[in-house]
Amino acid sequence: MTIGQNLRDCGLERSDAFALLSHCLQRNKAWLIAHAVDEIPAAQNEHFLALISRKKAGEPVAYLTGKKEFFGRDFVCTPATLVPRPETELLVELALRHGDALGLEVNVLDLGTGTGCVAITLAAERARWQVKATDVSLAALKVAEHNAQRLSVSVSNISFSQGAWFNELSDNAFDLIVSNPPYIAHDDPHLQGDGLRFEPRGALTDERDGLEAYRVIAAQSANYIRVGGVVLVEHGFDQAQAVAALFAQAKGWSAITLHHDLAGMPRVT
Repeated sequence: MTIGQNLRDCGLERSDAFALLSHCLQRNKAWLIAHAVDEIPAAQNEHFLALISRKKAGEPVAYLTGKKEFFGRDFVCTPATLVPRPETELLVELALRHGDALGLEVNVLDLGTGTGCVAITLAAERARWQVKATDVSLAALKVAEHNAQRLSVSVSNISFSQGAWFNELSDNAFDLIVSNPPYIAHDDPHLQGDGLRFEPRGALTDERDGLEAYRVIAAQSANYIRVGGVVLVEHGFDQAQAVAALFAQAKGWSAITLHHDLAGMPRVT
């Protein structure tokens, strides 16, 4: 069967089909289009068919290919980490904007780093910033460290440590704290749907109401941030009011602002 026939008849969305076949043949999308009438070698065709079956069973494409693009860079993804989402790029954009307003040399803390996509992007975009990334999962930290190495991010401006939220931190003075924590409620039916059921549950839900991480960050981050510093947290589209209320109730916070993603959904406070 030709490349074009496989892409057309595989039963997947076009973008997913291109991603999987590109992975199997180690060729980009433009090459696949230009060689649409070429036959696929038997071994690669068998691999492609196996990946199609796994995708139809709900497994994320990022786990099948082992990578996901974020902010113009490819990040290694494994089942130990959450798959980076495009809406999280807003968190990075806001961090860059607020960090630049704070000065040239900014100390950043990324809580719950996962693949490291936020922390590594900030370190790569701003070589003079000092970025510390934490995660409770050692497996996730190993993925993040690998991503930093393969993306050639200098160890001079990024470091990784294991710990839940602020537990393993001393009273470091950060200028900027960012986090995309688990925010899905434990009883949300989406957790059992395609995609999410393959991702690490601990990166998706706090096994409570989805707000536990924000309670901790709102209550404790004032102890780790300089006066005038900024905290940025990503959250679900329906959690903006609750997250803002938690910060309003905590001591020391002002200028609580909501930002919307490209789809117009409330996404970062």
